[in-house]
Amino acid sequence: MKTNRRCRALLAVSLNLMALLFSTTAFITTHWCEGTQRVPKPSCGKEKKSNCLNYSGNETANETNQNVVHYSWETGDDRFLFRYFHTGIWYSCEENINAAGEKCRSFIDLAPASEKGVLWLSVVSEVLYIMLLVVGFSLMCLELFHSSSVIDGLKLNAFAAVFTVLSGLLGMVAHMMYTQVFQVTVSLGPEDWRPHSWDYGWSFCLAWGSFTCCMAASVTTLNSYTKTVIEFRHKRKIFEQGFREEQNFLDQEAIKYFRERS
Repeated sequence: MKTNRRCRALLAVSLNLMALLFSTTAFITTHWCEGTQRVPKPSCGKEKKSNCLNYSGNETANETNQNVVHYSWETGDDRFLFRYFHTGIWYSCEENINAAGEKCRSFIDLAPASEKGVLWLSVVSEVLYIMLLVVGFSLMCLELFHSSSVIDGLKLNAFAAVFTVLSGLLGMVAHMMYTQVFQVTVSLGPEDWRPHSWDYGWSFCLAWGSFTCCMAASVTTLNSYTKTVIEFRHKRKIFEQGFREEQNFLDQEAIKYFRERS
């Protein structure tokens, strides 16, 4: 019984730790959503000779470069290029088309005014989600390494299960609220930011993977609690049944003894 209970507790601790690592990584990274943005090509210059617009009409310097767009002739999509971007809870980073590297700006500033409250609720829910995961992980570790009796272990198990379930619900709500805010920002956000195409990134997958591990940890903890209670009651029932049989045997022996004496 003790070995099985310890294995279940170890499994719950491992799942909770994975959920905590995944959620923390997703919270601080900027790859929840990623895609491309359709932006005008910059003007050609001494340092920029490809993927640019030639406003001067001088074709001699760039006539062999296929990436140069001659503004007097080209129209439509030839005047635009697609830059890569990725967005998280805190920042949205875009490919810098004029130089190497990326430039980032606050996603909270990009969100429409009507969605800023929902976004802040999402941030607060994510923080509470991580904090409750830490509390649940601490209780599970106490139950695994410092629990001296079955009763104490059951109490820690029950509290750990409650905190883990609550954290999972908060995490689910936080992820859904962020998804809603991002979709609204795609439609109503700044013109120079709106994506041409986008999809969910690896941070988003980590966030929902964290939720899955969290709920698995809570189910494992509740299962451990239920099995321990059932095993404890079964052993108690067997003990009481054996005690009653022994008491009946002693009573019969006593009656037999007094009959023989009389």
